[in-house]
Amino acid sequence: MDELRRKGLEKMNEVYGWEMPNMEGDPYFDLTVDHLFGNIWNRPGLSMRDKRIMTLTAVTAVGNRDLAEIQINAALLNEELTEDELKEMAVFLTHYLGFPLGSALNGAVGTVISKRKKAAAKGAGEDKKANVEGALKMHSGKTND
Repeated sequence: MDELRRKGLEKMNEVYGWEMPNMEGDPYFDLTVDHLFGNIWNRPGLSMRDKRIMTLTAVTAVGNRDLAEIQINAALLNEELTEDELKEMAVFLTHYLGFPLGSALNGAVGTVISKRKKAAAKGAGEDKKANVEGALKMHSGKTND
């Protein structure tokens, strides 16, 4: 594995809070890991929290609740945003993006918080990991199945 791939996978794992497998040979995944996570997410100038907020805003603006849930879970896991801050983001973004999109973000926040609390109560540890299947789907370019 070359240095760019290693750096990209490390950042991808940090962004999502779990171990992403290296799926060499898939051109879309290769570009995502090497360029998006190896280069873009590693650029200085913005904190991880800043990048997370921007990513959540973007996925909310395009109406992708699945990606929002992945980012919300990772933001909580990595302690970049609190539950209250995520709820406040939904209120704030509603006034710029409109009620349907803001409401979807608010629903995604509630869903993730509920799932994490239920998993923590069961001791299942699911509150500590992001939606691996969803992220794999997202980074293989197959988000609209």
